[in-house]
Amino acid sequence: MLAKLTQSAAVLDDAALARFDHVLVVLPPADRLDALPEFPQRARLESVLKRRKMKIEDLGKTPLSVHLEHGGLCAYVMIDRNKPRFEQLTSLRKAIGTLLEENPRGIAIGVFGDAALRQALARESLYVAWVNGVRLPTRKKKDDAQALQRIHLFGARGDFDQIAVLARANTLARELTALPPNELTPMRYRERLRQIARHQRWRIEEFDYRALRKMGAGAFAAVAQGSDEQDAAIVHLSYVPKNTRLSVALVGKGICFDTGGHNLKSAKYMAGMHEDMNGSAVALGLMQALAEQRFPARVDAWLAIAQNHLSPAAYKQNDIVTALDGTTIEVVHTDAEGRMVLADTLTMASRGAPNLIIDFATLTGSMHYALGTRYSGVFASEPALGQLAVAAGQASGERVCLFPMDADYEQTLESKVADVKQCTLEGDADHILAARFLKRFTHDKAWLHVDLSASNSGGGLGPVGSDITGFGVVWGVELLARWIEAKPAAAKPRRRGA
Repeated sequence: MLAKLTQSAAVLDDAALARFDHVLVVLPPADRLDALPEFPQRARLESVLKRRKMKIEDLGKTPLSVHLEHGGLCAYVMIDRNKPRFEQLTSLRKAIGTLLEENPRGIAIGVFGDAALRQALARESLYVAWVNGVRLPTRKKKDDAQALQRIHLFGARGDFDQIAVLARANTLARELTALPPNELTPMRYRERLRQIARHQRWRIEEFDYRALRKMGAGAFAAVAQGSDEQDAAIVHLSYVPKNTRLSVALVGKGICFDTGGHNLKSAKYMAGMHEDMNGSAVALGLMQALAEQRFPARVDAWLAIAQNHLSPAAYKQNDIVTALDGTTIEVVHTDAEGRMVLADTLTMASRGAPNLIIDFATLTGSMHYALGTRYSGVFASEPALGQLAVAAGQASGERVCLFPMDADYEQTLESKVADVKQCTLEGDADHILAARFLKRFTHDKAWLHVDLSASNSGGGLGPVGSDITGFGVVWGVELLARWIEAKPAAAKPRRRGA
């Protein structure tokens, strides 16, 4: 649950600051102290800057915390709205992080500048405070950490419900990803999805292992057959607003634990593989945000939920399996299971004739080698979609890098015994080969593939201070807002209350 918000249009002053033990002061850019509007404890900040041999503009790069006379802690940060949003959000996260380290029950936020700037700074500050004020699941017997209970905002008033929607959606994705694999088994994950569907009033269908076998979804079943518990499923969730002609399909990889199968991972690389379901959590969080924002298009989420286990029944190298659309696949490496479960899931999603498909997956190690954990990679079926994806990354602060996937890459996936190889053993450009493989199963629909190399970034990323970032939720909201605005007006219904 997010911290409760109270608001005051009055600017934070010394008298108000004295009532709080933890305070964030957000200032507009300036190169001189006297160029700034009046803000609390100005003289104390000036003396600390002098002692630290810092200039006032250094607060734009390095937030500064100051101990107050009454024993409180005040963090000062300077935000330049002309800088990349990623940098703005990172500065705010660092500033708020110094306050949250003390586990406060509440914090005060004071924003400064003209009225429009205060509103913008309030939105950014609240999002960062909300996403970092929650506590991700732990099972420590003694854990003194507590969630943030209250936020007092000074200097701006307004409807910040849409910011809260984004924070809740990001938090949902991170909470699910943080759960240990013995708690988030495929069956328990499906139970959680039913609860969410009931709460959100979404339609839900579950295609379990037996049903998928009967349907001919051999690529998904090949991965799922290694588990003793036949609890794997493709779960279909639907948000259906009235009077819409547009639809979006979100596809998520939900491998609740990945051993690598017969091509067993080493201990180093198997650690953390309970997070291999992050793509499904991001798709789910994004769907929740869109539904709560009353997105004017149908949204279907298709979540491929399974585990990749090692057992006598597990699929093997050189197996040939037949996917749902009839494509035969030569298995080359059992640790390339993500593209297998996504192949059949993309086929199911494409049969609904969506106007756009977006899939999210922690898919390849080669994307980590290409980008590290500060960006995620994206592939697009057409140049305009790729440009839209990059622009959404810049605007949201969740940055993506567009990769090529020209047709000649697919020569590497040619098989002598099947329609296509699942991957290669060489590993060169595997993130690109995986995208070319997946594209076959989109059946020429408009499509974006997001390889979530930024799903876990040590020490946090952008606005998020936890290692698990929830990357992709806010990017997806921004992307789809831009996508739907580019559609002809006749295809869009009138928004309620517009």
